Amino acid sequence: MHPEIEAIQDRVQTESEFCRKLIDEIGKVIVGQTYLVERLLIGLLADGHLLLEGVPGLAKTLAVSTLAAALQAGFRRLQFTPDLLPADIIGTVIYNAGDGTFSTKKGPIFSNIILADEINRAPAKVQSALLEAMQERQVTISDTTHLLPVPFLVLATQNPIEQEGTYPLPEAQVDRFMLKLVVDYPSKVEERKIMDRMTVGKTPTVKAVVNPEDILRARKVVTEIYIDDKVKDYIVDIVFASRNPEAYGLDIKDLISYGASPRASIYLNLAAKAHAFLRGRGFVTPEDVKSIGLDVLRHRILVSYEAEAEEITSDEIVRRIFDQVEVP
Repeated sequence: MHPEIEAIQDRVQTESEFCRKLIDEIGKVIVGQTYLVERLLIGLLADGHLLLEGVPGLAKTLAVSTLAAALQAGFRRLQFTPDLLPADIIGTVIYNAGDGTFSTKKGPIFSNIILADEINRAPAKVQSALLEAMQERQVTISDTTHLLPVPFLVLATQNPIEQEGTYPLPEAQVDRFMLKLVVDYPSKVEERKIMDRMTVGKTPTVKAVVNPEDILRARKVVTEIYIDDKVKDYIVDIVFASRNPEAYGLDIKDLISYGASPRASIYLNLAAKAHAFLRGRGFVTPEDVKSIGLDVLRHRILVSYEAEAEEITSDEIVRRIFDQVEVP
């Protein structure tokens, strides 16, 4: 192994120690859901927002609030409803009649961890209030721009679009989420543990075991994790295969309306590094890219009407791309 990679590996193993403490603390409340918890940590380490989709009752909100409780950081929960206004999220300017001046009242967005609960319950006008905050980590109120605290992470939950009373998220906003997670039902054994744990009259609690400085140090190490040029080219090939599938021997052009954006390449790179970090490695392998690829790409590939008619989902298209594109 190259000396520089060995040095990074040593730093990874040192700085990743807090992840185990965080996972153990979350495990006091959340049963199973290893996939969900790991992806939450990847978002935290790679500084990327997460969108969690699943039917009600799968502990999406509980997992996010438990993660926030295990961090020594600010946490605000925003319950999205049809009557919510943008000012309810980012804040507004208030006129003081006494002295004739204006003052800024900051909204709940000014915190470290934001839980946007049931984000698809609010119309697009409200959802778009998050666009600037999620991309530039700042908010403009009237004619003044305010920086958001560091770290800043939006963890949004939504029920499947088919359910009554929901609104599809604007594509510009969906693309700002690093990962879209599809949360599934627990196993039979896990469900029994959940039932036993939640019916004894005592709610499990967690304590804060990680501070923001730990997260920021870990993020710096994540960005330094080595990724070979061949793996970088593999990432670009995966993304380009979603835009020009015929060039990669894929007969799925009629199934795709729009391929993945350049954010997909950026987030695949960062998420793969964070995945390697959680595995205690100082370098990225193609397996890291494949492990995280579906979560990065599923919401960035828009299927065509033909695909919908054939009941082919974006998940299926992403799997076909990974099966076809040559692995370095």
